[in-house]
Amino acid sequence: MVSAIIGGYVVPVDGDPIEGGTVLIDGGRIVAVGRAADVDVPEDAELIDASGTWVLPGFLDAHAHLGVHEDGEGWSGDDTNEMTDPNGARFRAIDGIDPYEVGFDDALAGGVTSVVIKPGSGNPIGGQTVGVKTWGRTVVDMLFAESVSVKSALGENPKRVYGEKKQTPSTRLGVAAILREAFTKARNYAAQRDHARQEGKPFDVDLTLETLAKVLDGELYWDQHTHRADDIVTAVRLAEEFGYKLVVNHGTEGHLIADFLAEHDVPVILGPLFTSRAKVELRHRTMRSAGILARAGVRLAITTDHPVIPINFLVYQAALAVKEGLDPDTALRALTINPARMLGLDDRVGALRPGLDADVVLWSGDPLDVMNRALRVFVRGREVYHFDESSGEGVVTDRRYRE
Repeated sequence: MVSAIIGGYVVPVDGDPIEGGTVLIDGGRIVAVGRAADVDVPEDAELIDASGTWVLPGFLDAHAHLGVHEDGEGWSGDDTNEMTDPNGARFRAIDGIDPYEVGFDDALAGGVTSVVIKPGSGNPIGGQTVGVKTWGRTVVDMLFAESVSVKSALGENPKRVYGEKKQTPSTRLGVAAILREAFTKARNYAAQRDHARQEGKPFDVDLTLETLAKVLDGELYWDQHTHRADDIVTAVRLAEEFGYKLVVNHGTEGHLIADFLAEHDVPVILGPLFTSRAKVELRHRTMRSAGILARAGVRLAITTDHPVIPINFLVYQAALAVKEGLDPDTALRALTINPARMLGLDDRVGALRPGLDADVVLWSGDPLDVMNRALRVFVRGREVYHFDESSGEGVVTDRRYRE
C-alpha cells in the first residue's frame, strides 16, 4: 500500500531540511522525498499527518548486543560470548537473538529502527555480526544484512578471560599473535581453496577460515573492540598489515590520537559515553571525545553498547556530546548515515532517500532536545510504535500470532 507522510519538518540527514515536506512510501521503501508541490501523491495513498513534528530516518545503533545479552535476564539470557575458543570467527550473533527481548521495544521508543548486533569481547575473535530491524516476529522477519562484519577484541577483556584459564592469550602480545596467526592461516587457506577449485579437486570447507577469508577479500568489515590509544594503534597496524577494512569500536581514548585516526582514515563507533570509569581502559573517558574526533576529520558514529547503556538513550548521548562541543548536524549523522556508510549498509538505511527502507520516525521536535520524544515509528513503512498522550506510555504493535 502507498502511504505519504505529509506536512512535517523533514530532515533527510544527507540533504537539506524541508519545511512542510512529504515522504512517499510504497512496498516498504521510500520512493520520493521533497516539498509537497514536488511529490506526486497518488489519490488512493494513505495520508499520515506529520504537522508539527520533525520527520527523520530511524536511528542505527552500530554496536549493540540486543537479543544476545537480554536485559534483566541474567546468565540465562546472555549468549554474548562463546569463550571456549580464542578464534570464534565461525560463531554468528544471529543464532542467539531473542526478538522478544524488552530492549527491542525500548529501541523503538528511542527512535532506533535498525541495529548491528555483535558478539562480545571475551575472545580475540568473537564472531559474525548481523543487521536487523528492531521490530519483527522472528529474526528472519527482522533481518536486513545477514553478515556485516566480524567482531574482534584487543586489550583487557580477552587477556583477562584467557589469562584466568592459564592459556594463550594472557597478554596483549598473545592477543595480537592470535590475530596474526588467524589471518595468516586464512590467507593460506584461501590460496589452497582457490587452487583446488581451479583444478576441480574436492576441498574441505573450514567455517572459521572461510569467514576470515571474506574479511581479507573485503566482503566483511573488521569491527575492532578497543579502548586504549595504544590498542587502537595496534588495530590500525594489523589492518594495514593484512589489508582488511577496519572499524574501531568504542575508541575511548581515540581523542588522544584523533589526528592519527584521521590520517589513516579509520572510522570510529564511539561509546558508550555514559559509563563510569569502571576499569582502567576507561580512565580517559570523556563526553568531549566525539567533538574532538569529528573536528579532526574522523568519521564518527555513536553507540550505546546495549545493554551497557539502554538503547533508548542513544540520542541522549548524542545530545550531551553536542553540549560538549559536537556539531549538531554531525551528531544526527553519527546516529544515521555515518554508521550506515561505515558498515556498507547505506543502500538500505541511514537517510530519507528514494530506494532506502521506509524506516521513519516522527519526533515532537528536534531529537537532540532531550525534552522531545519519538511519537510515531515506522519500520519498512509499517507503523510499529506510537506514544499514547493519554496514558503517557509508548505502545508497540503486537507481534504475537493470533488465529
